[in-house]
Amino acid sequence: CDPLPSTEVESLVGETAQRDGLSADLLLGVMKQESGFRPCAVSSKGAVGLMQLMPSTAEQFGILNPFDAASNLDGGARFLKQLLNRYDGDIPKALGAYNAGPARVDAAGNVPAIPETMEYVRQILARLQLR
Repeated sequence: CDPLPSTEVESLVGETAQRDGLSADLLLGVMKQESGFRPCAVSSKGAVGLMQLMPSTAEQFGILNPFDAASNLDGGARFLKQLLNRYDGDIPKALGAYNAGPARVDAAGNVPAIPETMEYVRQILARLQLR
């Protein structure tokens, strides 16, 4: 499917960021990295939607239709907020956990030395620096 129009993305992200006390730029960065703003995206590991929620994560946050843009963003934002709280606002650790899972971040004590995860975190942080 095509990416959502930027006006729709910005509206959804703005409302969600404000409601959950998150940076809109951070949410946009995760969404761009995860799905390229495509609500129908499905990864080879089974993650779906704009924020690439795994089925267990969608279920944890009560997301019934992870292909619905607003619902998916809601679940992804709440998960990211949970991770930021868990890691005392440490954005790289929270992003690492969003990508590789909290168990791997906990085991490493930092962003795990997984090339895909390290690149994921680097790219999102680089976009945040540009703003």
